[in-house]
Amino acid sequence: MSEGIRPQGEPFDDDDETVAEALESANIPALLMSLVHLTGETEVLRGPIRPTKVVGRMSPGMPKSEKAEVRAMLLEALRDYRDRGFTLPPPPSSETIHRMMSFATGDDVPAEYVPMMREEMALDGCDAREVSWDDVPPEAREKVRVLVIGAGMSGLLAAIRLEEHGVPYDVVEKNDAVGGTWLENSYPGCRVDVANHFYCYSFEPNPDWTEYFARQPELRAYFEGCATKYGVRPHIRFRTEVVSAAWDEARSVWDVRLRGPDGREEERAYHVVISGVGQLNRPRLPEIEGRETFAGPWFHSARWDHEVPLEGKRVGVIGTGASALQLVPEVAKRAERLHVFQRSGAWMSPNPSYHRKVPAGKRWLLRHVPYYARWYRFLLFWPASDGLLPSLIVDPAWPHQHRSVNEQNDQVRIAFTEYMKHQIGGDPELLAKVVPTYPPFVKRMLQDNGSWLGALTQDHVELVTDPIARITPRGVELAGGRLVDLDVIVFATGFLANKFLWPMKIVGRNGATLREVWGEDPFAYLGITVPRFPNLFCLYGPGTNLAHAGSIIFHSECQVRYVMGCLRALLRDGHASMECREDVAAAYEKRRLEATERTVWAHRGTRSWYKNDAGRVTTVSPWRLVDYWGWTREPDLGDFELR
Repeated sequence: MSEGIRPQGEPFDDDDETVAEALESANIPALLMSLVHLTGETEVLRGPIRPTKVVGRMSPGMPKSEKAEVRAMLLEALRDYRDRGFTLPPPPSSETIHRMMSFATGDDVPAEYVPMMREEMALDGCDAREVSWDDVPPEAREKVRVLVIGAGMSGLLAAIRLEEHGVPYDVVEKNDAVGGTWLENSYPGCRVDVANHFYCYSFEPNPDWTEYFARQPELRAYFEGCATKYGVRPHIRFRTEVVSAAWDEARSVWDVRLRGPDGREEERAYHVVISGVGQLNRPRLPEIEGRETFAGPWFHSARWDHEVPLEGKRVGVIGTGASALQLVPEVAKRAERLHVFQRSGAWMSPNPSYHRKVPAGKRWLLRHVPYYARWYRFLLFWPASDGLLPSLIVDPAWPHQHRSVNEQNDQVRIAFTEYMKHQIGGDPELLAKVVPTYPPFVKRMLQDNGSWLGALTQDHVELVTDPIARITPRGVELAGGRLVDLDVIVFATGFLANKFLWPMKIVGRNGATLREVWGEDPFAYLGITVPRFPNLFCLYGPGTNLAHAGSIIFHSECQVRYVMGCLRALLRDGHASMECREDVAAAYEKRRLEATERTVWAHRGTRSWYKNDAGRVTTVSPWRLVDYWGWTREPDLGDFELR
């Protein structure tokens, strides 16, 4: 599927002055790569003007004179491109593309990453993650019926792929619209924390994002637009939930019980079930004594009550994770008094662009300059690829395991601490509260442009670190006896991340229930498929959350391609079912656990949503992106029992 991929960009009739103005907001390395495509010449790759390596989001950059020279070269090349009728020379060779990757990043891009990055960039305008079904006859496709659970990012992606291959399918969605996370989370300040020009489907890039890290309404609109554009909306049954699904061995189908918007239940049979429910879709409310007794309004951040006014109110926010980091600065603008209750501090990565708008000139470049958008996406992806992973691996010889897991991790700790000191200023008491005592990346790393710490320094905002004893009708009572009077309480306390597919009852072969098979330690081969549960596939399943790199959309595209490969094999070869082998799944899970135990996420004595109640990491992927990408390109049918 390549409707949205236009690597050459759209023709334009703008004058030189308009083009020159747009070039002022350009990413210079991406411009240099566009220059190669526009001219067919590679001298620039050997010239004195060279991009520098990006570390995190920081780069020493280029002198202003060099940037001006690059812009002048592009203006001339774009003028010539426009005047010759928007024709381009032959595309660069594979060898040249590899050289361009290393040049643009100021880094040595290893050869093993080139196929993955070329696929991500889609320089030929083709959707390389679309699985070819040329060997599956139409009559075979029409005999199968697929159920997709959830119309969030992953569920929509699966539906789009099923639609393009002509496979009959239904999507059930518990909400009344598509979007998943970006529908349910509508709290003030809600936005994505992955750069937007990378956080979108590879086959449907959006040159018109208004912010570099878009807010919830714009993200929701993007997925709404995809549902309409790719024709999946008529297949979605809204306000409908899966109550249970039971595998019928004799018929090789899942008997699925659905509950509709009127509360009535019905049963339908499906040959294949794809779960796109995600990990962060069921809010977690803390077990605090007296929660139900509070006299004022209270709600979870993912169920924000927009009917409750905050102006002039005494508001309490319980939790200091990702949602709190975004909503607290916004609530501080409205509340008369704001109390933020913190169990432990959070590490945050400085990100000056976190709330910045995308200039109109940048949007012009993304839409019109040949290959600029694709290289810009690459330049967002590469620094957020696997380079960070070594800093998250425990060095057993490192003597300061309580504060960091290796020397590189300690350097990150020092840098982030200095950032916090700069933000806090001369308030040592507040600094002591906000600087975590655990290593960086143990918990989800947050993004900050100064708004979070800036909010905490305001006179009407208090960061409370004393433990909560109970909630009373008046507010929150602390362990020391102090009562914090409140009018509204917001629980920014995360989700039941370890309860995969909960509360559905899934019964597999020979009566095995998924809840009993998993217990407290959910697992799946590649995070996708589970022994004893034929023709059941999970997207964003156990052990697939990305805490070190990439984008969850990239991971979902890998997983959906794998699932479509499995479905293709079923239909092509005339099988009724496929089930992951027990030994394959066990060996994979053993490797995953061993790899995870060597990472910072398994740090003892620190709680996070990456772990279950027993302290074992069940949600996070310890693998390099390039490895997982390779494993999921095509299913190995030897990993399955085919019936």
